Amino acid sequence: MCRNIRQLHNFAPPASGEEVHAAALQYVRKVSGATAPSQRNAEAFERAVADVARATEELLASLVTSAPPRDREVEAARARERSARRFG
Repeated sequence: MCRNIRQLHNFAPPASGEEVHAAALQYVRKVSGATAPSQRNAEAFERAVADVARATEELLASLVTSAPPRDREVEAARARERSARRFG
């Protein structure tokens, strides 16, 4: 599950709220061991996703780097190349 969490720092354009939410959702799913919570746990699950997303946005806003921003298209091409080498 956590393989779907992608690095979000130092991209141009910056990570969107949707990307941050998706990463938070994957994290909470992994930690809780549930891809879909029961009705009884749904509120706690959603609250945890919102808390993790908020903390992630705060983290990304406070990080600094001297490296130039990376291009999403270039990084995606590199990932496809690695996948092709790995899986043929």
